[in-house]
Amino acid sequence: MESESGSEPATPSVVRPRTGRDIGDCVRVLAEVHEHDGYPVNWPRLPDGWLSPPEVLGSWVAERDGHVVGHVGLSRSGAGDAAPGLWSARTGVAPDATVVVSRLFVAPSARGRGTGALLMARAVAEARGRGLHPVLDVVASDTAAAALYERLGWELLGTVEQRWGPQQKVAVRCYAAPG
Repeated sequence: MESESGSEPATPSVVRPRTGRDIGDCVRVLAEVHEHDGYPVNWPRLPDGWLSPPEVLGSWVAERDGHVVGHVGLSRSGAGDAAPGLWSARTGVAPDATVVVSRLFVAPSARGRGTGALLMARAVAEARGRGLHPVLDVVASDTAAAALYERLGWELLGTVEQRWGPQQKVAVRCYAAPG
């Protein structure tokens, strides 16, 4: 990335474990992402709780110049996750051998600099270190996220329709990490 003048390289993002002190910054960045992209589709009533679901195994932030610019989590699969079942059906391995990459977002102002790929690499490394295969679900309309996953070599397992409420059906694309 270059500055607006086009002459100075930008400071690269650094990925580190998320701490409790990061939650406010993560909620602020998530609000920017929601306003810009509509992610998450339904704004959570308690965004700090949404970032830390009970099944979370780990969370990381991307930081640039001392500011949080992105986030990713790794969780055990929950009732709404379709990818673990699709991966299990394809490979014959139990769904509990998977882990879900979740809550990935990058500030609109920090995109195009490899931050999303760095966050994904950190989550995948943690999953593999635990002997688990990473999978994820993404809203089908989020074509930018799907393009990132495909650039990183993630395999499309299928597209399923989920009911997120009495009057809300959402198509999600399910992916598995390569290897």
